[in-house]
Amino acid sequence: MSHHPDIHSYLHAARAADLCVQARAWDLRQTATADRPSRNGRPVQTRLGWLLVEAGLRLLHPPALPRPTQG
Repeated sequence: MSHHPDIHSYLHAARAADLCVQARAWDLRQTATADRPSRNGRPVQTRLGWLLVEAGLRLLHPPALPRPTQG
């Protein structure tokens, strides 16, 4: 069976987009609750987990580097 060479990149991009949507939905749910704990009041595991999700998304979508000018 033959696969497109970039299929893994497409799958990772789709998964990253899905994780972004889930993270935003989770944050909206947390914001909507009246008894939301402060950011510093969250358990360490929760903060570490979201930090890892954010780091993974940044690795998947690194910022574009400026191209050198030809001259």
